[in-house]
Amino acid sequence: MHSHVQAQGTSFEIIVTLLLLSMVFLYPFAAIRTNRKYKEWPVYRYVFWITGVFSIGVALTGPLAEFAHSNFKGHMVTHLLIGMLAPLLFVFATPMTLLLRTLKVTTARKLTRVLKSRLLQFLTNPVTATVLNIGGLYVLYTTDLYMLMHQSLVLYGLIHLHVFLAGYLFTLSIIYVDVTSHRYSYMYRAIVLILAIAGHKILSKYIYANPLKSVPRADAEAGSMLMYYGGDLIELVLIIFLCYQWYKSTAPRFTNPLYKT
Repeated sequence: MHSHVQAQGTSFEIIVTLLLLSMVFLYPFAAIRTNRKYKEWPVYRYVFWITGVFSIGVALTGPLAEFAHSNFKGHMVTHLLIGMLAPLLFVFATPMTLLLRTLKVTTARKLTRVLKSRLLQFLTNPVTATVLNIGGLYVLYTTDLYMLMHQSLVLYGLIHLHVFLAGYLFTLSIIYVDVTSHRYSYMYRAIVLILAIAGHKILSKYIYANPLKSVPRADAEAGSMLMYYGGDLIELVLIIFLCYQWYKSTAPRFTNPLYKT
């Protein structure tokens, strides 16, 4: 039985590795190809993309992934990498903008219409994205789902996929760097961001006081503290960038009076 589970885990890591390697290859390939027609793609966006892919790879394969199966603190490191750091890096890499550059004009217009659909407007609403992101974590850590995910490789993969996609949608809904279906006001996004951060902090305190059934108290306390403090830097980046964009949108634009007509 143990060898069967181990074989499944190995297969999972191979699949994840192949997917991530394809992502590392396709992104620069698309960027370099479109450089012939459009403005050269910034080097820092390559860095954001590759670092984001690397973050997921570290979390889902190798020693950390193995450690996370048996230790809640290790699991929380993977949560921070997959659910917070990687989404932030991917948003700054602006993959949707790159995709639109890559496609033919007619296909790009069709994709733009899809992006403006009511469904995507609903999903990228900061409130919806917060419910999917923070709400999903509440479901994971306040029910038996955390214990069950370590008993089913399929469930394990699906939950991590949800954590990443929900984190990506949330980040995309708060800071507007890439193409988005609908733009909400800065005040609205700021309020939602504050509430989301508060929800994340409250959940970490809840885990500290109420350890998960399958997790020893010491592990739960260490993991919850990592969850509480570990996301601070990423949350700070979101706050600073949102405030910076807000300031830029309201700052007066000065013109040289010598050139007035």
